[in-house]
Amino acid sequence: MTGPRPGWTDERLARWIGNLLRLGVVTAAAVVLLGGTLYLARHGMETPSYRVFHGEPAAFRSVGGIFGSAAHLGGRGTIQLGLLLLIATPISRVAFAALGFAMERDRTYVVVSLIVLATLLFSLAGGPR
Repeated sequence: MTGPRPGWTDERLARWIGNLLRLGVVTAAAVVLLGGTLYLARHGMETPSYRVFHGEPAAFRSVGGIFGSAAHLGGRGTIQLGLLLLIATPISRVAFAALGFAMERDRTYVVVSLIVLATLLFSLAGGPR
């Protein structure tokens, strides 16, 4: 096994991962705020009825439906897009860590990171059916 690439250190990797997490959380918060603003601008004066529970419409139960609603600046869809970004942030952190460990040529941590990433993606996909 050869050494890490020149200039690529554990501290640099930690700094990049920290910046990635901050960017993901701030972006998700901004998208949720935008969605909340859009939702309140359109529905803020409506009187809610709590007598009957209304679940989430079918359009918001798929990633495609969420993207479609957010593309049309729908408030609910934009809020849910922000939540998807928030969920994707730690997953991208694990993927970036695997890449960083590969650049450091640390095979053990690459394997561990890829196992964690596979587990996260498997659970997001719904697990065994």
